[in-house]
Amino acid sequence: MLTRRNLMVTSATLAGASVFSIGGRAKAQSQEMSIGYIADFPNASVLAIAEEQKLWEAEGIEPSVKVFTNGPIQIQAMGAGSLNFGTIGPGALWLPASGRAKVIGVNDIGFSDRVIAQSSIGTMADLKGKKVGVPQGTSGDMILRMALTKAGMTINDIQMVPMDPSTVVAAFTSKQIDAAGIWYPLIDTIKPRVPDMKELASNQDFYPQTSFINTFVARNEIVEQDPELVKKFLRVMKKAMDYRAANLDHSIEITTAFLNAPKEATEKVARSRKMLTSQELDAFTKDGTVNKWLTDFNKMFQDFGTVKEPLAPEKFYTGDLFINAG
Repeated sequence: MLTRRNLMVTSATLAGASVFSIGGRAKAQSQEMSIGYIADFPNASVLAIAEEQKLWEAEGIEPSVKVFTNGPIQIQAMGAGSLNFGTIGPGALWLPASGRAKVIGVNDIGFSDRVIAQSSIGTMADLKGKKVGVPQGTSGDMILRMALTKAGMTINDIQMVPMDPSTVVAAFTSKQIDAAGIWYPLIDTIKPRVPDMKELASNQDFYPQTSFINTFVARNEIVEQDPELVKKFLRVMKKAMDYRAANLDHSIEITTAFLNAPKEATEKVARSRKMLTSQELDAFTKDGTVNKWLTDFNKMFQDFGTVKEPLAPEKFYTGDLFINAG
């Protein structure tokens, strides 16, 4: 079983990231690969499974995994040349749509995002003029904007306060903000401290018309210069996703150990998501479903004013590489 004791901390660190090298078993001729991830079940589980099932060794890869608080920071690291691959949520998809990275595959569909509010607030309309904390460029940002739009409002109707996820938790529990766009399991940290908090909006309110997908991304230069390395990464991820879908209970156990997190919180997130298999995603790529999801996000990013002219999905989703990874 993978535990933190199996992770050897490397000397390298990034701003906003802690760096680890999964290790002890790398072969002399193995290729190095830097991979970013967010410390939650969908993004960490594939890495925990890949280590336990020795999937990296099968591809001759020595991975160095780095934990980040969100997707935009990962893509910033890619732009600096210090990260090759990453796992991001839907709120950060505007960055690949802006040409800053490539989407190389879909991980899963999530239902963990919420707009939460203090007990005195009953509806989205009640947020007018209120302070709302949100990690910008994340799925929390997206659920907030979508819920405001559904209520006939815009971001200009509230006092949006940009803050990182951990600060959202602290600010909400101390009642420094009236509401937040945030996600589970962080909400599980808030609930015991603010038991009368309310949930005003959820991903479920917009599904299946909009699917909040987590995706795998890669640095532009890696895709252009070493597509074979991309396919190696994708082969590992596809095998890990298939294992996760077939063995969810065990996947929860090893991911809990990987994250050193409470099992209850990890399990709650895991069972609130739709786990996709590689076969399903191959089909969704071939029939255009993935491109439709990305097109829908492009339209939202335009409506929100995040990206004026996003790239067409076929320009930033490398569907052929995903399918050909086997």
